[in-house]
Amino acid sequence: MEESEVLEIFENTNALLEGHFLLSSGLHSNQYFQCAGVLQYPQYAEEIAQDIAANFKNVNVDLVISPAMGGLIIGHEVARAMKTRFVFTERSKENDKMVLRRGFDLEEGEKALIIEDVLTTGGSVREVLKLLERENVLVAGIGFIVDRSDNKVKFSAPKYAVYQIPLVVYQPGNCPLCKKGIPIDRPGSRKKKLI
Repeated sequence: MEESEVLEIFENTNALLEGHFLLSSGLHSNQYFQCAGVLQYPQYAEEIAQDIAANFKNVNVDLVISPAMGGLIIGHEVARAMKTRFVFTERSKENDKMVLRRGFDLEEGEKALIIEDVLTTGGSVREVLKLLERENVLVAGIGFIVDRSDNKVKFSAPKYAVYQIPLVVYQPGNCPLCKKGIPIDRPGSRKKKLI
């Protein structure tokens, strides 16, 4: 897919939001990519997943794994395109760490492809990487719908994003949107305290 096609999909589904947002990373931004707005349309989910899967077509994987919530739909669609199994991690209620539940098992030596919706700081993906390392599962690659990290976030495995855009982000204590008194919105799935 061309990046212009992806941007058009986000715009047509009203999934590229403008305003003042608290990201799951804790940072603030004037833009938010609400991938769920795009993924509610199966044809777009399939098209984007096929693009990610095509990028990893020469990579042998045993499974696709995604962090809940954002990676669930796109991870499943990528697994379907690659004709492999799909599992997901969830946050533990006890310590807020990524864990496998629902009877998902990983076998030592398996090769995994991590799929997430948006990359900003890479926090959720790093948690999945640690989980896979503990389970002795190899990471063949990491895929995203949107990479807004300006290529500053690096991983030990190859990464690919369908759409890359450097997103302006602010530390909460140094946010010009806060200083202007613009109300902050929290559209993501992770609960963060509003500042």
